Amino acid sequence: MTDTTAVLGYAWPLVVSPGERIRFHLSSATLQHAEATLLRVRCADPDPDGPGLRFTAPGAPVDGPVALRHQPLHPGSCAVVPDAPALRGPGSLSAGCLLWPTAPGGRPQAILSRWRDDLQQGWWLGLDAAGRLEFRVGAAGQVWRAVTPRPLLEREWAFVGGVLDLQAGLLRVFQHSLDPQAGRDTSAVAETAGPQAIVWPAETALVMAATTREPGPDPRTTAHLDGKIDRPRLAAAALAPDALRALCEAQDPPVTDPALVAAWDFSRDIPSDRVRDRAANRLDGRLRQLPMRAMTGANWDGRTQHWVAAPEQYGAIHFHSDDMADAGWDADLEMTIPPDWRSGFYALRLRAREGGEDPVESHVAFFVRAPLGQPRAALAVVASTATFLAYANSALRLDQVHAEAMLEGLIALSRDDVYLQQHRELGLSTYDTHSDGSGWCYSSAKRPILNMRPRGASFNYGNDTHILDWLEQIGQDHDVITDDDIHRHGAQLLAGYRCVISGSHPEYTSREMLDAFDHYQRGGGRHIYLGGNGFYWRIAYHPTEPHTMEIRRGMMGLRTWEGEAGENGLSFSGEPSGLWRANGRAPQRLVGVGFDAQVFTRSYPYRWREEARDPRIGWLTEGIDLDAPLGDFGLRGGGAAGIEVDRVEPTLGSPPALLWLATADRLDYGGVPTLEEFRTLHRGAMGDQNAAVRADIAFFPTARGGAVFSTGSIAWSCALSHAGYDNSVSRLTGNVLRRFLDPAPFDGFGET
Repeated sequence: MTDTTAVLGYAWPLVVSPGERIRFHLSSATLQHAEATLLRVRCADPDPDGPGLRFTAPGAPVDGPVALRHQPLHPGSCAVVPDAPALRGPGSLSAGCLLWPTAPGGRPQAILSRWRDDLQQGWWLGLDAAGRLEFRVGAAGQVWRAVTPRPLLEREWAFVGGVLDLQAGLLRVFQHSLDPQAGRDTSAVAETAGPQAIVWPAETALVMAATTREPGPDPRTTAHLDGKIDRPRLAAAALAPDALRALCEAQDPPVTDPALVAAWDFSRDIPSDRVRDRAANRLDGRLRQLPMRAMTGANWDGRTQHWVAAPEQYGAIHFHSDDMADAGWDADLEMTIPPDWRSGFYALRLRAREGGEDPVESHVAFFVRAPLGQPRAALAVVASTATFLAYANSALRLDQVHAEAMLEGLIALSRDDVYLQQHRELGLSTYDTHSDGSGWCYSSAKRPILNMRPRGASFNYGNDTHILDWLEQIGQDHDVITDDDIHRHGAQLLAGYRCVISGSHPEYTSREMLDAFDHYQRGGGRHIYLGGNGFYWRIAYHPTEPHTMEIRRGMMGLRTWEGEAGENGLSFSGEPSGLWRANGRAPQRLVGVGFDAQVFTRSYPYRWREEARDPRIGWLTEGIDLDAPLGDFGLRGGGAAGIEVDRVEPTLGSPPALLWLATADRLDYGGVPTLEEFRTLHRGAMGDQNAAVRADIAFFPTARGGAVFSTGSIAWSCALSHAGYDNSVSRLTGNVLRRFLDPAPFDGFGET
């Protein structure tokens, strides 16, 4: 068995143009050396029943031996405020905030601190291992602690605070439940003796949701919090509990009060990593590892469901002890992409073998894009990097208790699956939940991604390479572009191509991407959609950090977690998230078909409908027997219609000029409708009794000689290579591609 995890890494940036610089960040806990080879990927699926792994090696400066070292990961989000004179005042202090803990107990968690964990010096407001509020002060080898007698409740708002009163020589800590009814009241106060003079440690940052392990402006952190913090405050005075609570609840803090050191307002600059201090000292900070922003605060009253409408009610940040957005590894190899390299899927292969161990073969994936405005072919294939990121490091198959029932079979674990369960510090996918049970809404490429590379999971990335393999097999020249570049550059990136192919599963789409495709089709562009469950979820990209996307699941659609009430607004863009169908742009409006069901039991053939005999599209069915099943073969379940499927639906926007050519509408009991398809629950909802559970093939003309062809199935691309590429799926796809690349208008359709 090949070891795929002894060497891990990521390429940055994930997408590069010829002439641009790329760096490879590598790590191995067991190996000191490996042999590196840069590859252009034709097929990344090792399935022996298919084309198998197929690469070309163009020859690169990074080819050859590479020294390896172990580079650890440091998960956990927090906010870091650099040390400043205002934080080092010698007098009394009060620190407080509004807190919504999501995993109290089990380990200490810092809320607000200016604490050196290595020296046990400074001050700390946090939770102890029993989930009780603790305020501690340390200096000169002594630590004073005040701890409340009752633990805080999970997912209940409370005001929490700690006070150092040097004049009285006391430490006080207090928690006040904000909804003290029906057993929710855990309000408590504790007081203990404290110092009467203090010298704070030097060069120590103030940290929210964690504490420092070392001095300096960029320290490592520990004791990360799971939960939401709203309106943290710091005062250079020993305030009474009611006065500190009033300060924390104030929307407009008294900035001219000389005792007010800092008043952070998380409702400001929500799309950024900046933490704004509204007090006169301007003690702004920076967020690490992308905690969730645009979260409802303690004052959210349900009058709005979106943070843009009332940002002052979204002054909370949800921190997680396992947040991971940036591995922060040093680069081990770097090179400039040669100007003559073709665009495509690429990977750095790392091989090693030591002693009698299994051979090591690991890959680090990246993409070479066609330069903007310089198409080298008439055809472009769109790499669905947003979807690859959404699924990055998915642990769902093991974490979801009903996975085997959903997949209708036993789960076979790969090395990658096992490694991910043991090393969740890699950061999980947007299908997974954090250790506190909340969903992952962000995903970044600045970390190793196990299922976006050759030999990875046979889904998304691997399936899409079957399209690349087929194009290479038929000798069709093409460029590869990426959907995040479409997001950034818009329709101009598509404009130079006669035809564009979307892959097997372009599920995650931003408004900018959807607008670009729509503009392209309206302007005469021709779009081939060779997948299923495409253009389904509405996402956003980080405004400044490349290759970082966001999804909010909301309470509609086929989802593995639900967001909290009121938190479906995208923090990166201020737009609503959720399904495009719920945002008025169902996939049928763009590509004629839209997601209706999963079918994991097996895949099925299509049967031709009468509209396939329309003489206006004789070019489409040329050489194909319309009385025989279409696609009764394939690598994914033995058919071309399966996994996730789309159907024609005029009520959701399938256009009037559409020709519904073929359907797979006998998907048996394993065809399970997506949740938004359920109006009521009844026994006949599954595919063996429900005609709306199906995969449809559709063609329709668009304006100015454009057209769209859609297959409505993820399994389609993995049937292309059957029988040495000589099959009806390959022939039909080839017929469409040749005609779409021909600039001649489509006779008989007129202007649409």
